[in-house]
Amino acid sequence: MDQSCPVLTPAERQVVDILSRADQAMLATVRKALADATTQAAEELQAIGSRETPPAYAYFAAVAHQNLFLLLCGADPETFEGGDPEVAAHILDNGRKIAAHYWGHPAKTSG
Repeated sequence: MDQSCPVLTPAERQVVDILSRADQAMLATVRKALADATTQAAEELQAIGSRETPPAYAYFAAVAHQNLFLLLCGADPETFEGGDPEVAAHILDNGRKIAAHYWGHPAKTSG
């Protein structure tokens, strides 16, 4: 079976390029925001003489991930209310499929 990619028209290529640039800019902004939050927390904890270990970059990435998940599901990130469980299941299934495909992790489902 032939699994070739379609040849894009010049107009379609322009749209793809515009979206790609916007994606890259957005992700650069997110990465910078995560780094900035990590630095800010460390500096503020140090300024008050706290012995607490500052949260790692991964902590702030997890906070962003959870909020984006809730937004994608249609839930309120503050209260977790109003989300669509069907959308949530599809998002989680997609994550399992990515883990299985790229990292060889078995795509197990709960239940």
